[in-house]
Formats: sequence, C-alpha cells, structure tokens
Amino acid sequence: MDRVPGYEPGGRAFESLQARHFIPHIKIFMLQKTISVTTSRRGFYEITEQIQDLVSQSDTISGLCNIFIKHTSASIIICENADPDVLVDLQSYFQKLVKDGESYFHHTLEGADDMSAHIKSVLTGNSITIPITDSKLNIGIWQGVFLWEHRLIPHRREIILSIT
Repeated sequence: MDRVPGYEPGGRAFESLQARHFIPHIKIFMLQKTISVTTSRRGFYEITEQIQDLVSQSDTISGLCNIFIKHTSASIIICENADPDVLVDLQSYFQKLVKDGESYFHHTLEGADDMSAHIKSVLTGNSITIPITDSKLNIGIWQGVFLWEHRLIPHRREIILSIT
C-alpha cells in the first residue's frame, strides 16, 4: 500500500482523519441499474415498487438510493400516492404556471409542448435521493416516487437507480 505524505500513523494529519472516523481501507458497494418506463401521455407514473424491488435485491440494510432520469422533458418527484386528486391538482397548477406554446418561446422545433416540458423539468428536478433503512426506502406512508411525463406524446424514459 502506498503511503500519503503527512498521513503516516502517528502524524497530525492521520490523527485528524481518525478523529473524523475516516477509515482508509473501506470499500463501498454500489448497485446501479437502468429501468425503462414507457409513458402514454402527459401525467404521473408511479415507480415506487420497482425501486423498492431493486433495493430489496441489493441486500442493502442501510444506505442511499439515488433516482436519476436521463431526460430534460420529464421529472422524478416524491408526491402523495394515496389521493389521486393531489396529482390532478399538481398537473393543473403546472399547466397554468407554464403553458404550452407560449408566443415568447424560441425553442419550438419539437412541438408546442416541448419547451414548457423543459421548464417544468427544471422546476421539478431530474433526481432525488432517498435513505434506505432496514432494506426499505425510508419514505412516508403516503409518499410515492413518480416519473412525471411533461410531454403530450408517448416516450420511453430511462431512469438510473444507484444504491449505496
């Protein structure tokens, strides 16, 4: 093993690292998988169960799960999954906030709903991280993870799940 100058056992920097619980030889395991979700139209697609299945398969007892969508016109969100009216209201609010086909949009090549989809994606985000506790996503009883499709037409969306 190579020694890092100034970090020899007994040295000031080494003891400082020890004081912060630094363990130099620990290896971190990460499981990464891509899931695909085919959307039929604008709306919400719950993916909580698919994510939990992967967490269970990973044998991770305590850790983190990062969910990242590889697209700029869809989002990943945590939202209530008990009352569907929450999702209806959320969609209605964002449609009023960012309307399709606004006359001031310059990016219009891919359709009237494309630029508004990009804006919604920026406002809502493309990744979230959830703690894993006792091999389960540590989310609230009424929370679910959703792919939020902002486009009107069907798409195949790729989502990267990274579990550490």
